[in-house]
Amino acid sequence: MEKVKKISSFSLSSLLHQQKDPKIALQLFLNPNPSHNTTTKTFRYSPLCYDLIICKLGRAKLFHEMEKILYKLKHDTRISLNEVVFCNVVSFYGRAHLPEKALIMFNEIPSFRCHRSIKSVNSLLNALLACKEYSKVGELLKSFENYGTPDVCTFNILMNASCLCGDLNRAREVFDEMRKRGIKPNVVSFGTLINGLCVRGELDDAFRMKRIMERDFKLKASAFMYVALIKGICKVGDLNAAVKLKEEMLKKKVELDSAVYSTLISAYFRVGRKDEVYDLLKEMEKNECKCDRVTFNALMHGYCQEKDFDSAFRVLDEMEGKGCKPDVISYNVIIRGLCDDGKLREASDLLDDMPRRRCKPDVVSYRVYFDGLCKAEKFKDAAVILHEMVFKGYIPRETSLFKLFDGLIQVGDRESLLRALDNMASVDCISREVWEMMISMIYQQDNLSNVSALVGMIIRE
Repeated sequence: MEKVKKISSFSLSSLLHQQKDPKIALQLFLNPNPSHNTTTKTFRYSPLCYDLIICKLGRAKLFHEMEKILYKLKHDTRISLNEVVFCNVVSFYGRAHLPEKALIMFNEIPSFRCHRSIKSVNSLLNALLACKEYSKVGELLKSFENYGTPDVCTFNILMNASCLCGDLNRAREVFDEMRKRGIKPNVVSFGTLINGLCVRGELDDAFRMKRIMERDFKLKASAFMYVALIKGICKVGDLNAAVKLKEEMLKKKVELDSAVYSTLISAYFRVGRKDEVYDLLKEMEKNECKCDRVTFNALMHGYCQEKDFDSAFRVLDEMEGKGCKPDVISYNVIIRGLCDDGKLREASDLLDDMPRRRCKPDVVSYRVYFDGLCKAEKFKDAAVILHEMVFKGYIPRETSLFKLFDGLIQVGDRESLLRALDNMASVDCISREVWEMMISMIYQQDNLSNVSALVGMIIRE
């Protein structure tokens, strides 16, 4: 029998690159030559092999497995990887909302025989920003110049952080500081600031920044920038100006994405021009812009606002046929619309039908339905749903709970009230103040037996 040729590190990197399944790629990496006895000689991995497997595992959020490879890499003293590999790891943790792990990776980069530069600082800043760890961003800024000179990416991240915190003055200061240091702003710099201005409704300043960018810096406005401006204009109800911006995008050959059309679709419904939505959809098709979940959700939301639930359900059914699986937001849009219109039976049916449609209801699904029941004063049904919510680990909003408790007291449904209180007590979600309020409310109804049962429940807790 012909002897099977051993796989080299070069061949392994090629196999890893081709392998789509990260778990199979991991097995390939850990055991590249299963038919050979490798006890006498350790496989010599190349830097590319490490890079490929770390990225595959990180993208798949297989962090435990990725950390094992990182541990192996740390002790493989032959290898020194490029900083970008560790920047990617920091970014993976950021996208997974694991800020502490991102910080640990950043601090450990030197132990992998790799120098930290402003690139890894930028990756960490972005990761902390994605996790809304604004205080940690501030701590990092105290020492970030130790790792090199801040670049345009650094300033863009800091502007974005300021905008997310609602501090536009600080964002402007960062922009001005960047220019003082001789760093030329790019499209992302202007886009970040323009988006922040649009969110705050400062549209005149937003358009002024766009003119400065085009005139003084000879930069072309991006699709992101146009979307921000169109959203801002639609928010103030100037739909005609929004359409003109869309036409400007076409004229300047800026690729129109689904976000532009989704924003306009929502705006058309909001101002009562739903008949023009069909023309927008035809234009999307003509411009080879595919509808995505955001577009379909905008359509369903619009139809629900019009109380045209048949059309909303038709869009929901059409999504999968067009290669776009509805997500939990898609279902929640219709459930909210039905509840707002008092169609609680239909909302309940859709909630029950979601698992069959391969979509698990989330806390929002249950909260919307629970709120609808309380609004309709169907307190007994709401108490039943509360039990189901608590079982699944979901908690209603406090204001809705108060409404339920008050409603059950008013109608004298002692059994449902005590069951609802017991459900909430079982997950320790009722504060002392709420218990005191409940005792007071029941006492005012002169129902001392209820008070006695409630006090007994508190003692048990």
